[in-house]
Amino acid sequence: MYDDFEESLVQNKVADHTEIAGKIGQSDILIVDDQLPVLHSLQALLRINGYRVDLARGGSEAITKLQDANYQLLLLDLQMPGIDGLEVLEFVRQAKLNLETIVVSGDTSFISIKEAMRLGAYDFIQKPYSSEELLATVSRGIEHCQQKRELLQVEHSLGKSEQLHRFIVNNSPDFIYMLDTQGLFTYVNNTVEELLGYKRNELLGRHFSSIIHPHNADEVHNFFSEQRTGDRASRSIEIRLLVNQSGDQVESPDNSELIVELNAIGMYQDKEFIGTLGSARNITVRKSSEEHISYQAYHDLLTQLPNRILFDDRMNQILAHAGRNGQKFAMLFMDLDRFKLINDTLGHVMGDLVLQQVSGRILECLRAEDTLARFGGDEFCLLLPDISSKESVSAVAEKILKAVRQPFSINQHELYLSLSLGIAMYPDAGKTGEALLHSADVAMYHVKANGKDGYCFYSDTMSSNSSFLSVEHDIHSALEKNQFQVFFQPKVDPSNHIIVGMEALLRWQHPNRGLLYPEDFIEMAESSKLMVSIGAWVLQRVCEEVIRWKKQGLPAVKVSLNISLVQLRRADFAENFIQTLQKFKLQADLFEIEIREYGLNHSEQNMVKQLRMLSDYGVSVTIDGFGRSQSALSYLQNFPVDTLKIDRSFVREIEEGNNQNCIADGIAMMAKGLKLNVVGSGVENLHQLDYLRNLGCHEVQGYLYSEAISAQDTFSLLKNRPSEGPHFKLPH
Repeated sequence: MYDDFEESLVQNKVADHTEIAGKIGQSDILIVDDQLPVLHSLQALLRINGYRVDLARGGSEAITKLQDANYQLLLLDLQMPGIDGLEVLEFVRQAKLNLETIVVSGDTSFISIKEAMRLGAYDFIQKPYSSEELLATVSRGIEHCQQKRELLQVEHSLGKSEQLHRFIVNNSPDFIYMLDTQGLFTYVNNTVEELLGYKRNELLGRHFSSIIHPHNADEVHNFFSEQRTGDRASRSIEIRLLVNQSGDQVESPDNSELIVELNAIGMYQDKEFIGTLGSARNITVRKSSEEHISYQAYHDLLTQLPNRILFDDRMNQILAHAGRNGQKFAMLFMDLDRFKLINDTLGHVMGDLVLQQVSGRILECLRAEDTLARFGGDEFCLLLPDISSKESVSAVAEKILKAVRQPFSINQHELYLSLSLGIAMYPDAGKTGEALLHSADVAMYHVKANGKDGYCFYSDTMSSNSSFLSVEHDIHSALEKNQFQVFFQPKVDPSNHIIVGMEALLRWQHPNRGLLYPEDFIEMAESSKLMVSIGAWVLQRVCEEVIRWKKQGLPAVKVSLNISLVQLRRADFAENFIQTLQKFKLQADLFEIEIREYGLNHSEQNMVKQLRMLSDYGVSVTIDGFGRSQSALSYLQNFPVDTLKIDRSFVREIEEGNNQNCIADGIAMMAKGLKLNVVGSGVENLHQLDYLRNLGCHEVQGYLYSEAISAQDTFSLLKNRPSEGPHFKLPH
């Protein structure tokens, strides 16, 4: 019986793989992506580390190369035109190619990742990635492939000998077993000791139910002691087995159970059932990875709250339930008041801690069935299902406001915060999730406009248009009354602490609301087209200040201006920009424009034309906040870009004592490959400064050196530089 079992096992193993011999001297790795910059960046990184690499620009080319060559590893993007990554994975599976696949993709949807893993993907790396993470994963993948190939080569060379039988069975990573007709173990391989902690002789003669987890004992009984054969036999059944905690060599001593994938088949002799042959593969790590990926896909990782995707799903469930049962529910849209001030004065690390504590306090005010989500920044949204009256909602709102008003003690700082909270009731304020969110948003801005720190219910008398017109009028008045100001934040050479540039930043000295930052009014300015007039005013004011510096004999420094998509879409933008420089008789190489990375996704022909005109004239172009958009690389080659500015969120990831590479490493490597300059923004400590300097950043900016300061303070800073010395002296 044992010989029959071993022979059938060998035949199955050999049939599952293609011939090992032949096809030598080929590349080790095939990289598949539709974006050339990604292909070239990965190719350069892997070649530097000694790997042989082939490239395929798309799924069709990948399949052709996979048919012609013998690769050990496939680095595969999922989102590609034509034949996508999942179709390539299906081809690899159908062709039974003996290689490992690592998905390298910006598609983080749980469905796509789960499908990729189902089709046989070995691992997953999310774009953007760190070079260290990629190299480590590639190393593991090739090592795993080589181990599989070595095992197959041993099988092929030894044939069907007894030595082969015992080697395969006892060195298999799977738990292999045989049962008699009563369900008693008649054979188990050595792997059972490593996986479950049992000695082989401990299980022989025992009933299989002794290792089945009691929670699924009934449902898996027939699978584990399978009597069927052929296509009807058990295939890839997930079950839980009990781990012997007293075992000396058990893999997971902290766990009492193991999740395995079971395959089993009935054995017959002369048409009489004589027992069951089965194998169980440990998939605990894979299941844990799937759960981790699923959690990340549906949660905000800073606060651990549901994100917009999970919130929308809960919203749809509550809408359906309320519609069927004629119930009411409430949506509350919340925004922290003056949160930007915390980030600007205390730094983003403190801002993150504040968001975590605020979310914790709000959760303490809620029921188990309520859903609190973070939408990003300092915006939270709350669902209160099955609410009978407005009074009940008001009680919750007042409880939340009271909790947030209590002082926060964080890192020896005592902070006093408040919330603006807008409420939309179903069905009065909307019958869809989108309508309710809009109503709650309008109500929240109504609170903001009336002094903040409060709540109100949406009503039909509120008009987002009237609020819009009021702000539009204020912006127009600000231009006429010269209420706007230009502040400057120094850009510093990290090697000598000398100012090499300035970023011009807009501020609004509002007569009633005080000093406002761009996020308080730019969106409204862009919607009303007043952004064009504001942009022209900023350029004029910057030129006046540069002339002032020049007249005082100060060293020339390049000034960068943030440019809106609204401005770039104007057919005369570049022409007017150039005319302004000519009017002041200023050199073009003293100026730089910065466009936010999300603008790369809108590369209209006229926008690209405007940038090329400015670049040809000598004005530099920088991509601000680089790394936040997953579409940027496909558009980058269309723009005349000189510099990439690493987004401040990635700079915050640089922590002392953390030896793992950051996303900033990948951006710096990419910039070097594309011969672009790199600027680090949001530098708040010496460790970040040293890290960015070692990455090759020739310019940095952030609170470590200076926040954005007024034009007069900027003039004084430049004028008072010590002779031949740095502008800043930092502590060691």
